Amino acid sequence: MSMDAADESLLEELLAGKHRALARIISKIENRSPGYRELVSELYAHTGDADVIGITGSPGAGKSTLVDKLAEAYRDQGETVGIIAIDPSSPFTGGAVLGDRIRMASTVGDMDVFVRSMSARGTLGGLSTATADAVKAMDAFGKDKIIIETVGAGQNEIDIVRTADSVAVLVPPGSGDDIQTLKAGILEIADIFVVNKADREGAARTVQELRDMVQLGDESGLAGGGHHSQEVIDAHDDWDDEPDADGAADEGWTPPIVETVAVHGTGVDEFIDELAAHREYLVDSGEHAEQARTRYAEEIRTLLREDVHAMLEDELAAAGGVDDLAEAVRQGETDPYSIATDVLEPVAACLSDLETDADADSR
Repeated sequence: MSMDAADESLLEELLAGKHRALARIISKIENRSPGYRELVSELYAHTGDADVIGITGSPGAGKSTLVDKLAEAYRDQGETVGIIAIDPSSPFTGGAVLGDRIRMASTVGDMDVFVRSMSARGTLGGLSTATADAVKAMDAFGKDKIIIETVGAGQNEIDIVRTADSVAVLVPPGSGDDIQTLKAGILEIADIFVVNKADREGAARTVQELRDMVQLGDESGLAGGGHHSQEVIDAHDDWDDEPDADGAADEGWTPPIVETVAVHGTGVDEFIDELAAHREYLVDSGEHAEQARTRYAEEIRTLLREDVHAMLEDELAAAGGVDDLAEAVRQGETDPYSIATDVLEPVAACLSDLETDADADSR
């Protein structure tokens, strides 16, 4: 894949640390402008160094405020930060409704904190393919920490696990019914639980309910360790060194529960410590490499689906368009299964020819 001269210059500027180039490339990615695929393809060779952190949770949990304080704390440690705030899609333009977050005020004017709002574009999980590509742009730029704040849509918002290394789920103080409602979905993706607004009534109860939920999941084998494959251990211990059948220690990640009052910055340092501990666990356990393989496999599948869909749309247009074909079905002249077979026939024939050529080359 080759780029034109303008995109090559844009890539050079991004790699040189020009924030304007980063903004332009993310816009190109989000708009799916001509040449964006070639640009993203070139980014891969410069990625892999950033920590990608997902912040999700129900609306009103205080995600934007916590992200702001998290970025401020990372900057105090001398690390650069990129923030992608996923907003609901406008039904008219497809763009982000909320725009750049006014609640992220602590780092305004700091060029080493780059904030970008992006549209969810109707995806159930609140993330689009463009988000993962924007993460690559920030990674290639050299951001140390990349924070993705999702739209807070609820249980369907599990796509974050395909993009982030560590996922923090924010839970505001509430009743046990709230915890149970979320339990079957969004809570099970957490690597870290954050009870934000912990100075409010009911916070201690919420913390205990979360602990009970994780403990119950351990015993049933259903909840476990966030979105990783390692078995979760006792919710009240950091590690379980009990040897298993072959004598090896059965180690896993227990999602810790951190209490914060984001508006005051309370608990943010502890949150950062837990994120660092999770990162260390991922690397030491080999889970980080497995994450990368899974992520790239999903990206390949997604791109193939997009490309095949586009090819099939072209075939449908060549066959007279969906409306004409639907009318033919209505008139009883054909049926959807026959149409699908006819549309796929040239694609299947092309794949068959490629397999034949490959077999001939291997002989």
